[in-house]
Amino acid sequence: MTSESPGRVVLLTASHRVAPGLLSWPAWQALRAADRVLCPDEGHPQLPYVREAGVEAESVRLTAEELVAACAGGRTVLVLPSGEGDRDLTDGLARLAGSGRVAMPDLELLPGSYDLPGARLLDLVQIMDRIRRACPWSSRQTHQGLAKYAIEEAYELVEAIEDGERHELREELGDVLLQVLFHARIAEEDPEEPFSVDDVAGTLAEKLILRHPHVFGGETDETVETPEAVREQWLRIKEVEKRRASVTDGVPLGQPGLALAAKLGGRVRAAGLDVPPPTGEGIGYDLLALAVEAEESGVDPEAALRAAARAYRDAIRAAEGLSAGEG
Repeated sequence: MTSESPGRVVLLTASHRVAPGLLSWPAWQALRAADRVLCPDEGHPQLPYVREAGVEAESVRLTAEELVAACAGGRTVLVLPSGEGDRDLTDGLARLAGSGRVAMPDLELLPGSYDLPGARLLDLVQIMDRIRRACPWSSRQTHQGLAKYAIEEAYELVEAIEDGERHELREELGDVLLQVLFHARIAEEDPEEPFSVDDVAGTLAEKLILRHPHVFGGETDETVETPEAVREQWLRIKEVEKRRASVTDGVPLGQPGLALAAKLGGRVRAAGLDVPPPTGEGIGYDLLALAVEAEESGVDPEAALRAAARAYRDAIRAAEGLSAGEG
């Protein structure tokens, strides 16, 4: 005499970052083949789509004991867990399995959908929206008031890169991303020209595709196979896009002096203009000439000066009897 089969429990999980109803083919097969489909959460986002597909889903919450009993006779019961994962149910099943007193059904965890790369960005958008609405400080911020933080975070990112600290690099990249999300969320409230983070991402995506015809296909003057050729092509396409009257258009004058001088020198050189740095009295003109010369040599004068300043900082600390990381 054969013993009765204890059946099977299928826990079907789905990412909340994927649109409801977009389940894998194995997930739909499991839903249609199950003897019972249970969903403890009547507000589960997948539930309307499952029912629309003709699957009878019961909005009921069973204990671990009741679920095991429902599988008697070799039946398959599929459970759509809530977003929190129904910890009580899974813990209860684990306790029953560990007791050895109950013939447990086969347990299967079936992922119905997976996060795509970048899916966690959706979480950030939702978090930023809630903070903007509920936080007394964040709800009052403006583009102008936040501008200084964008500069600070950019410098902290550069410092993390130069230090080679991977943990700090990851954190500082997040802080820079926060500035983008924050400004995009504020922009949604503009009464005349609102835009969202989706518009920001869409504009960037279009720009990247347009400026990389050698990657995505499109008109290109030549075979682009070297980094130098890619940069030249990028600048040509950008020039056509912007239709600037001067090569100096679009150069932010508020950036650090050495970076500004190098940027202007680079624009002049790329345009093939013969405009040497002006001469005059004072160290400012000397620094201007050095910055332009550095740019022509492929050296970032701002980064070079920072590296020298950091070495000077270490020398000062050594003279004080301190190590580089002390204090």
